[in-house]
Amino acid sequence: MYYSLNTRNKLYLLIVITCFSNALFAQVNQIPATPPHATAQGIIEQVKKKYAPDKRVALFQVELDSNLLVGKTNLPLAKKELLSRLHSNGYNLADAVRVLPDEDELEGKIYALVNVSVANIRSQPKESAELATQSLLGTTLKVLEKERNWYLVQTPDHYIGWVDGGTIKRKLKDEVEAYQSQAKMMYARPFGFAYTEADENTQTVSDLTWGDLFVVKDTLTDFYEVAYPDARKGFIPKREAISYHDWKKMTNPSPEALTKTAFRMIGLPYLWGGTSWKGVDCSGYMRMVYQTNGILLPRDASQQAFVGEDVPFEKLRVGDLLFFGEKATPEKPERVVHVGMWLGNNEFIHSSGMVRISSFDKDCANYDAGNANRYLRAKHILGLGAEKGVVSLKN
Repeated sequence: MYYSLNTRNKLYLLIVITCFSNALFAQVNQIPATPPHATAQGIIEQVKKKYAPDKRVALFQVELDSNLLVGKTNLPLAKKELLSRLHSNGYNLADAVRVLPDEDELEGKIYALVNVSVANIRSQPKESAELATQSLLGTTLKVLEKERNWYLVQTPDHYIGWVDGGTIKRKLKDEVEAYQSQAKMMYARPFGFAYTEADENTQTVSDLTWGDLFVVKDTLTDFYEVAYPDARKGFIPKREAISYHDWKKMTNPSPEALTKTAFRMIGLPYLWGGTSWKGVDCSGYMRMVYQTNGILLPRDASQQAFVGEDVPFEKLRVGDLLFFGEKATPEKPERVVHVGMWLGNNEFIHSSGMVRISSFDKDCANYDAGNANRYLRAKHILGLGAEKGVVSLKN
């Protein structure tokens, strides 16, 4: 039977034949059709997992917007690998991912020095945001980007958060290098003040807390004349300060020294995100105890749990870290939410409401049932080196 085709039918038939031919050609020659969106997203997630598994210490906020890659990262190698892997998988996407720091936006001032006794570093660029961590006066920060008068910064131990611009002094690279090359004096008391004159009865310049660092401009009979990062000057009683170089040489991270430091902070109030004598959370407290004795621990309990060597409960030694939380199940991994330090005699010291001593012994008045029931494991830190993640400030 013969059928006559009009122009419209001919057009439909041509479209069908063309589509079928293209599909067959692609199958035979193994040329993939346009990859689905999920696959590209999967590549992004794979690169993120490789380079930035912990968002607290690495920034990789990249996503797809149609055929455009958008977002930001402080990891140039991660972006380079992402683009390479996408291209090798057949994606031809426009790139609008910003690599931080943006030196043009920051006018070349990609470093900053903390300019107050303790700078609060928050999770978002606003005062009402969660306190993530703190940095002490004189600490060098890497500046990543700006939003209003807030700056996204990275601490020397790589922690990332937002700081109020009024608490830091931004610097050019050569200015920071000049600062770092100078000898420092460290404030060595829990609390105190710097004064406008070499007299404790004069006006204060600022409060001070343990670990604050200054460049010494002059040495007087009973005072050091010091310079703040913003060029203010102050006078600090000699009896309250020590050469930072000398302090590092003197530190002795022994069980006895750790216990002495830990006990000095008993009663200090709990402060979420706190890492100073003004208040500490559980991991901030352990960090302070070890830092005072020349060892720098990671910021959070879940990070500290990866440092050192595992030690069974029956072989715990004074100074070992104890971790608490939720045990792993077939459905979910272990979750570390609290940390303390072993004192012996079934007791540990930790920050919970305040810095306190608790016991695993049910017959003791300070028995801590809540933490005893969620104990996970312990880590030995003393005597270990960088191969176990233990960072010595002497180096």
